[in-house]
This record gives sequence, structure tokens and C-alpha cells, in this order.
Amino acid sequence: MAVRRLLWHIPRLTLDLLFPLHCTGCQREGKVLCETCVDHLPRLKTPYCPVCAEPNSGSICRWCQQSTPGFDGLRGPYLMEGPIREAIHNLKYRGIRAAATELGDLLAQFLTDQAIPGDVIVPVPLHPRRVRERGYNQSELFRTKDSPPQVQAGSREQRRENVADSFRCNTDVRGNSDVHHRAVILVDDVATTGSTLSACASALKAAGATSVWGLVLAREG
Repeated sequence: MAVRRLLWHIPRLTLDLLFPLHCTGCQREGKVLCETCVDHLPRLKTPYCPVCAEPNSGSICRWCQQSTPGFDGLRGPYLMEGPIREAIHNLKYRGIRAAATELGDLLAQFLTDQAIPGDVIVPVPLHPRRVRERGYNQSELFRTKDSPPQVQAGSREQRRENVADSFRCNTDVRGNSDVHHRAVILVDDVATTGSTLSACASALKAAGATSVWGLVLAREG
């Protein structure tokens, strides 16, 4: 897959010939997720915590009660299981950039169908070093600390500490930001504990955002 990353600038048709895509669910050639497998992806359905969307009885979970997240709410279409997990990993870790379009379409459709408040969309950032290594930011805010990947952090407390003070929002000479007095939809690929989204949301609110809702493609159960 390192070869694919090196050759990302070659025309798409050439890449498709060299590295044909296969559905992560059924291995059918042509797409990262075929329409049949998309229809059977595990959905994030109620009941779940109304704040962080952790599957539960529908009440505010104990984590949100103990430490209120920086975001106002978190929503997403899928559970991080099976083919959707593989598709996201193809994009994040295996350099299969073609997955971005398909996964982006799924997230866009979900956002179209949901009443998530917001008038500007902001992606969760990567630190510049990791952007250079990966070649792109799968979410595409302003990361100031090159903290270890969240997947390497164990407990919820470790994940929260891992991203503490990792983000800031750029401002102009008068101290104003592009999110000042605006409702923000903060986009990331996956939410596990919500620590990264919470840290980003806190930075956005410190810069004047009136509200921040998290939007992810998949939620860990």
C-alpha cells in the first residue's frame, strides 16, 4: 500500500488498473463498499446517550455526567464494525484514497437526512508531521501538539489526557476567528470515547463558536 501512496498523483484510471478496488464486505470488484453491503452496514440506532451517542438505555451516560464534553452533541450513521471498519482503515492506514469519496458520500447523505445544527463544517485536523507521513488528512482547527494516535491510548482517561491542549483555532490580528458567532459541525471519521472531538470543540468555542456538534461516520459501540 506504500506504493499506492507514492503513486496517488497518477490518473485514477491507471491506479484502478494497477490496484482494482474490492468491496470490504463481499470482495466484489469495483468499489470499497458495494450498494448491497452498504444497505447492510451496522447502523447506530437509538437508544444512545443524547450527548455522546454511546449506545445505552437512552439516558445521559456516566461519562458525560462526570465530565461534560466540549461538544453539544455527537451523531453518526454507523457502528464501527465489520465492512465499515475495514473501509475506514483502508483510507486511514492503507493509503486507499478512493475510499474517501465513497465514505464522504455516505456521511453527506446522513447529514442531509439529519437535523444537526450548524452553518459551517470544520474537519478534525492531523498534526503536520502525520499529514506528511500519510499524504492527506482523512477528515481535513489546527493541531498544535503531535500527540500519539488515539488508537494507542488505552482508557478513556488516557485518551482525554492524550489530546489535552492539542488544538487551537487561528484568529486574525483583532482576535477574531472564522467560527466567531457561528454554529459548527465538527467532522471526524470515528468516535471512540469522543475525547478528540471534545478537545477540538472546546478550542472552537474558545474562539467564539456558538455551538459545536460532532459528526462522525462511525461510533465505537
